Amino acid sequence: MKGRTIHLDHLNGRPAAALMVDGRLDDLLVPAPDDRPVPGAIYRAVVDRQMKGQGGVTLRLPEGRAFLRNARGLSEGARLLVQVTGYAEDGKAVPVTAEPLFKSRHVIVTPGKPGYNVSRRVRDEDRAEALLAIAHDVAGAPGDLGLILRSAAETAPDDEVAEDIAAMLDLAARVADDTGAAPELLFDGPDPHMLAWRDWDTPDAIFTDTGNFAVHGILDAIDALHRPRVDLAGGAWMAIEPTRAMVAIDVNTGADTSLAAGFKANIACARALPAQLRARGLGGQITLDLAPMPKKDRRQYEQILRAAFRADPVATTLAGWTPLGCFELTRKRDRLPLSLSLEAHP
Repeated sequence: MKGRTIHLDHLNGRPAAALMVDGRLDDLLVPAPDDRPVPGAIYRAVVDRQMKGQGGVTLRLPEGRAFLRNARGLSEGARLLVQVTGYAEDGKAVPVTAEPLFKSRHVIVTPGKPGYNVSRRVRDEDRAEALLAIAHDVAGAPGDLGLILRSAAETAPDDEVAEDIAAMLDLAARVADDTGAAPELLFDGPDPHMLAWRDWDTPDAIFTDTGNFAVHGILDAIDALHRPRVDLAGGAWMAIEPTRAMVAIDVNTGADTSLAAGFKANIACARALPAQLRARGLGGQITLDLAPMPKKDRRQYEQILRAAFRADPVATTLAGWTPLGCFELTRKRDRLPLSLSLEAHP
């Protein structure tokens, strides 16, 4: 099917969401198989102890421990509000921030960072001014809370944007008014259906009927994600091999023996890579063992790779070339690897 389609279904009784672009799986959201803290969840945490050598503190959560970086002036037993920023690796504390954000489809509320702003993706200046006017009408003059009007608000009805702003401001106020003492979950992180509504652009079609994953071939696409090999345009292919320390990606030209075969295979890898990493839930250090190509083509390859990741919602940093000619990048771990997410979803 051509175009963008969003599919909301369930895997083993848990909500899951898939984004298809021109019949290919572009993104996949699957819940964790257990009750571990979810990115976006907000907790009342209690300071456990300083980790001076690591520049942070450990915190007590209801489900275990969290780690807050660059924390100063916090004494043992102090309580504070924190938000989960990613999934913890096995044996490590949950990463959190002490600057929680309240994010919805049309607005982000930023406590402690006053001011009203509009996403730079909103290019229509008149619409941007209208969105700021809605923010002022709903929230009044800027105070301790800041607002960022997201790009989805550009085409949304005014009343829908206003309702979203009011709801997020109310949530932020209720969390800020918390007076409890013991570690507690105050606001749970979004499930895959909520994330799809919040973060994916308006599609050409949405499918919500039970079993639509099977009908539209998404289960087959998920099965393919368990295999290392990914076929690319022009007969090339790449192998994606996650390890505990890093993700290794090997690019191959296939049957193409032309002089430009390596460059073409590497370009195909660059364009397919963001979707593959999203759907597989892979992050951390990633090393590309690219097909042979002339050094003069490296600059153009970097431009293509950077453009491919520009629209990727997961923060990715292009680190550059290694002495052996590999290309390295790092990626935020805000998802679980698919193998872990589906371990309870046979």
